[in-house]
Amino acid sequence: MDELVVRSRRVVTPEGVRPAAVAVRGGRITALHAYAAPVEAAEDVDLRDLPLLPGLVDTHVHVNEPGRAHWEGFASATRAAAAGGVTTIVDMPLNSIPPTVSPDALDAKLRAAEGRCHVDTGFWGGAVPGNVEQLRPLHERGVRGFKCFLSPSGVDEFPPLGPGEARRAMVEIAGFGGLLVVHAEDPALLAEPAGPTYRDFLESRPGAAERSAVEQVIRLAEETGARVHVLHVSSAACLEPLEAARARGVPVTAETCPHYLTLTAEQVPEGDTSFKCCPPIRDGANRDLLWDGLARGVLDCVVSDHSPSTADLKAPDFAAAWGGVASLQLGLSAVWTEASRRGYGLADVARWMSTHPAAIAEISRKGAIKPGNDADLVAFDPDAPNLVDAGRLHHRNPVTPYHGRTLKGVVLTTWLRGRPVDGEPYGTFLLGEK
Repeated sequence: MDELVVRSRRVVTPEGVRPAAVAVRGGRITALHAYAAPVEAAEDVDLRDLPLLPGLVDTHVHVNEPGRAHWEGFASATRAAAAGGVTTIVDMPLNSIPPTVSPDALDAKLRAAEGRCHVDTGFWGGAVPGNVEQLRPLHERGVRGFKCFLSPSGVDEFPPLGPGEARRAMVEIAGFGGLLVVHAEDPALLAEPAGPTYRDFLESRPGAAERSAVEQVIRLAEETGARVHVLHVSSAACLEPLEAARARGVPVTAETCPHYLTLTAEQVPEGDTSFKCCPPIRDGANRDLLWDGLARGVLDCVVSDHSPSTADLKAPDFAAAWGGVASLQLGLSAVWTEASRRGYGLADVARWMSTHPAAIAEISRKGAIKPGNDADLVAFDPDAPNLVDAGRLHHRNPVTPYHGRTLKGVVLTTWLRGRPVDGEPYGTFLLGEK
């Protein structure tokens, strides 16, 4: 007998949205039956016309623990994730102390996370100057790949790679078939903001800096054979070199984020540094081009880049404030609000926010409602209004640019491996599994 069956007339599957009854046993999806089929199960949930989505896979989350757990931590971050329909996160190696740049540092991260994760959790390692000999051991321990910066990261303990160091890291990573994920901004084209306003900040980080760095990454990938992934593309200037590289067969993928798809520079209130992130939120015309790049497959996926901090680090000076958007709990609703307005459907959103991120991080049992996969499921009301109150989110600090906005869509229930996420942390570590 199955443990659970979840029925919906709108199940989002890889083949499209259709009526189905999703049967679950041992934490895995055993079958997709007809919607009204008799299925012997301990629990039978009928969502009727409410959609059932695959759990989202967010491969760009800064949990910050250990070391900066007052910014965020595994308990709060993963609780927020589940509330937003995210059933798998991959934690970034920096902003924690120590950063995940060696097996010992990974052990410190695992100790901090043990017994505190409400969703399944993977980990990126870090590539920094001088740690190339640590990359293979970290790979063998099961990290999903390696994060590097080409420009200063914002924290001293995670310095950027110069061109020669990036090449050495790529040669090493290509040797064991790993993945390098890159914060791509060219430091030669960045500047200190001329003043405290958002315009000053935006002008200090032009789209040309992103494009130049993306072109450098593509050249190195071609020369070394390394598989690379470009993080948080904010500038549409990056689309042309990415598309050309794909056409040449370069193994490069790219992501963007909810804030680049839903917010614009014109909307940023002066002094509201909850909007500050690196690279920055750009103008509305650029946002339209990012949507086009996503629809055409030049951009593969949408992930949060949840990079929170305490409220005091978001002082109303764009030159001095911490650069990071807190949005882990809100990504699905934010993207759905804009996607539905532009004529995209839930199957598109599931592909961008679940299927493709899982594939890039090589997490094979996640990302789709199909037999054999983990029963990570989300009951979602796509029409319900979602008024954002930062103080009611599960994020550790009540800071988000979405505060006061009414988004579209509310997560009703999140199941992790067939169990509703209800307060007990039973997430597992995703180490080395393909």
